[in-house]
Amino acid sequence: MAQFLNMSSVMMCPHGGQVNPVTQNARAQAGGGFILRMSDTFLIAGCPFVLGAAPHPCMRVQWVSASASTKVTGDSALTMQSVGLCMAADGAPQGTVLINSTQAQVSGT
Repeated sequence: MAQFLNMSSVMMCPHGGQVNPVTQNARAQAGGGFILRMSDTFLIAGCPFVLGAAPHPCMRVQWVSASASTKVTGDSALTMQSVGLCMAADGAPQGTVLINSTQAQVSGT
């Protein structure tokens, strides 16, 4: 069974910043939270990364792979196997998102 990412999933950038998802999905749930999709917005707060002497924090996640077999409201669902890049404000990739926990149970309306 796929382990879907939902609003309760814990994700971080490689430097310890907290990933905060914003979804438009109000239908399909996994483990009591709405399933996250590739097109949702993922903002990063609290990244302490410094490049040289200048702050260069991760700001958002750009997903490069999602579930090939599961769609939620017309978009690919995200799972524990999905790959997302943490991006700086200038668009520089700074490492992959760390997915620490998620849920497996699915329900929909």
